[in-house]
Amino acid sequence: MLYAVKEKPPVTLLSLMQDYAAYNAWANKTMAEWLSAKPTSLLEQEVISSFPSLKSTLLHIWDCQRFWLSVLQKALPPVSFRENYEGSIEDILQGIAGHSDEFAAYLNNLTETELQENCYFATPWIDGTRPRFEFIHHCMNHSTYHRGQLVTIARNVGLNDIPMTDYAYYLLVVKNQQPLFAPAIAS
Repeated sequence: MLYAVKEKPPVTLLSLMQDYAAYNAWANKTMAEWLSAKPTSLLEQEVISSFPSLKSTLLHIWDCQRFWLSVLQKALPPVSFRENYEGSIEDILQGIAGHSDEFAAYLNNLTETELQENCYFATPWIDGTRPRFEFIHHCMNHSTYHRGQLVTIARNVGLNDIPMTDYAYYLLVVKNQQPLFAPAIAS
């Protein structure tokens, strides 16, 4: 049997960054939807980790994405809310999902030239100037790293029905809702 490979447009740096952001939004929403069905007590249960709970790790991911989006937009960073957050778990889950969509939408409106523009950031521990795409890559990588911590914390509090959020799964199953190969048209 002969198969035709569906031609895809060439990958550019912009399309790659946009895809990372779309993946990040999908993965964060997948985790948020899954965690929304879990008892609040488990999301707040403390374990030994970089951040002591699922709730605090989610807040960290969301807060850092807010910071990095402001860097990309060359805007003043929002005030961090990690230390004194008073909203509910539901607010956090909706917030991280909504902000991840906002981040992806921002990237969908960039041009290749804007992607290459330098952005400056300053924190108490480091400051510097780099092309916008490098900070995008850093932010997406940072979120992925902490989603991995969510998985570890979840297992430590007894949750084992964790959804798949690997990038390869996103590419091959979620994004590519069509078969990888389609039968060739007979001539």
